[in-house]
Amino acid sequence: MKSKILVFSQFFIIFLMTLPFGTPTSSLYIGLIISLFGVFVGVMALVKNKIGNFNIRPDIKDSGALITNGIYGYIRHPMYASVLVIMFGVIILYPSEFEYILYTLLVITLLIKLFYEESLWKFENKRYQEYMQTTKRLIPFVF
Repeated sequence: MKSKILVFSQFFIIFLMTLPFGTPTSSLYIGLIISLFGVFVGVMALVKNKIGNFNIRPDIKDSGALITNGIYGYIRHPMYASVLVIMFGVIILYPSEFEYILYTLLVITLLIKLFYEESLWKFENKRYQEYMQTTKRLIPFVF
């Protein structure tokens, strides 16, 4: 149930952020480039996932495999990073206080989801502890 609430919250916040509440920016190209970079990160993550291994919920599938190469060799949660980068681009496109608040809520939601998923992986797969020692969560070499 926790997983479903986290996923619903994530997508509801993303939905609200895509509504044009702010005034369009003059930095259209910067916002689009940032969002496209986020899409690129997400595609790199999807390329490394086999069909059936990807899950939008933080729950670990019975047939789920730990991926440690490609972009996963640098960060453990590239899909979460992708969402955050894409939505940061949206803030650049339509800046407003409401968007900043929503983005903050999205960051909090994804961090809760991330820590929950990591706790499941630590319990499920002993190799995950080793993997955690060689990678960062969302930002290569930083966090």
